[in-house]
Amino acid sequence: MPSSEQRMFSKIALSAVSILLANLRHLLSSLMQFVPGLKNSLPSPLEEQFTLPTLQCISPLLQTVEETPEPIPAKIKGHIPGWINGNLLRNGPGKFEFGEEKYNHWFDGMALLHQFQLRNGTVTYQSKFLQSNSYLINNQHNRIVVSEFGTLAMPDPCKSVFARFMSRFDPPKPSDNANVSYVVYKGDYYVTGENNCMYKVDPETLEMKEKVDWTKFVAVNGATAHPHYAPDGTAYNMGNSYGKFGTTYNIIEVPPQKSNCNETLEGAKVLCSIAPTDNMKPSYYHSFGMSENYIIFIEQPIKLNLLRIITSKFRGKPISEGINWEPQYNTRFHVVDKRTGKVLPGQWYTKPFVTFHQINAFEDRGCVVLDLCCQDDGKTLAVYKLQNMRKSGADLDQIFGSVARTFPRRFVLPLKVNSDTPVGKNLNPLSYTSAKAVKDSDGKVWCTHENLHPDGFENFGGLEFPQINYSQYSGRKYRYFYGCGFRHFIGDSLMKVDVETKNFKIWQEDGSYPSEPVFVPVPNATAEDSGVILSVVISPDENRSAFLLVLDAETFRELGRAEVPVQMPYGFHGIFSSR
Repeated sequence: MPSSEQRMFSKIALSAVSILLANLRHLLSSLMQFVPGLKNSLPSPLEEQFTLPTLQCISPLLQTVEETPEPIPAKIKGHIPGWINGNLLRNGPGKFEFGEEKYNHWFDGMALLHQFQLRNGTVTYQSKFLQSNSYLINNQHNRIVVSEFGTLAMPDPCKSVFARFMSRFDPPKPSDNANVSYVVYKGDYYVTGENNCMYKVDPETLEMKEKVDWTKFVAVNGATAHPHYAPDGTAYNMGNSYGKFGTTYNIIEVPPQKSNCNETLEGAKVLCSIAPTDNMKPSYYHSFGMSENYIIFIEQPIKLNLLRIITSKFRGKPISEGINWEPQYNTRFHVVDKRTGKVLPGQWYTKPFVTFHQINAFEDRGCVVLDLCCQDDGKTLAVYKLQNMRKSGADLDQIFGSVARTFPRRFVLPLKVNSDTPVGKNLNPLSYTSAKAVKDSDGKVWCTHENLHPDGFENFGGLEFPQINYSQYSGRKYRYFYGCGFRHFIGDSLMKVDVETKNFKIWQEDGSYPSEPVFVPVPNATAEDSGVILSVVISPDENRSAFLLVLDAETFRELGRAEVPVQMPYGFHGIFSSR
């Protein structure tokens, strides 16, 4: 057994080494400011050796905040281009408790709607809580009455013991807490989650106009918060249905225009239905891919255990407990022809992975090229509990160390596969990608991805929240995408990736956490990256203001920022609404 003196000496030695490493890291960071181009390059092995900082506590960014219902002016530093005229609209959780009852999961917080309004080089900010039924009922009772993804609402404490027990058999009240993103249908703006209901809002005032229920128009039980849009404005989305004929994945088509001003989702239809591999365990999905002519659905091994979900209230468990990572299933790609609504007969498979966000998809030489952000472990959803994310020190480091990193990958799906297609041959004819697609003897096509990043990319935490120049390059061959680097539970850098060279550029500031980047093109631009990146940057340091960051999308250098003295929690998704 070591003596107390030996243990004390060991502690002193470890502390000295930690201080030395921290100082060395600080020195390297300082040198980066003076060596041109070094900041945008990959770390050397020497730098990698010492990139082991203790994570900053981000608990202040996951707390309830006050809304800012009237626009306030922002303090401009640098230059905000005058041609940017419109609203950056963002959505995410902003209230994490009612009374003494607290939510368990990051996804559970009540929707807080944000708006940065840009006009001729000036910026204002406002925010409002969505007055959803869930928010109003919870607020009225000063407790959590409506269950959310990771939080089961407890029975009314004023009821008798018997009544509280019997309430477990009551059908659960579906939440309408639309806290994920903004979407557009027929020119109207909606805030949405992944449930049945959306709320139409005014992008200029953030006022709620109308609640819209998908089930009134198409036979689906909810839809994703990430629809795709054709050039004519036709919107496509996906949603599951659960009925007497089993579970189906449904592709939804919403027409681009209204026939009268009071319309919402009239004319929406199910374009195609796809049967899951296991009727009682359909896959969870957050988004899907779309090229010019095809919808690509990724059936991944995050499974919804319907029996466990249906009985969750009786068992005293939240819905999240019914979602499981089951890597004994491979990942399958389904391809649907948008023009006919028919599922293509090909069977494309790859190893188990999880994707929450697709980057882009396009067609080339009889193939669909599909770019995704992928994880090799699907247990991440369970880790994003607030009690985990609010930890500090070694506990935070340990929890975050269990989170799978997300990386951009490319798959190639050859569409013309039949009985005459040779077995064992790489069917990818595209010279610019090393992705493979090989037909097996059972007729299935096994797909192997290409990494859309260089070696060492993991040192920046991988990449999530991908965005492109959507209006000009969605469904087309493209070169650049943007996203957040995740060396923490939330984004701590912004990245621009060149899919041809795999080089990337990065923006980061110590103690700053930028939101999903939103690309806004320069009017009449011809270059793909001619525009700006907008991102909302927040800090857990109460002495630092939140700000709207404006980057030149080509150079990835800061043009300006608009600071507001407001506390904001870290949110999810948003869009830019041009005027």
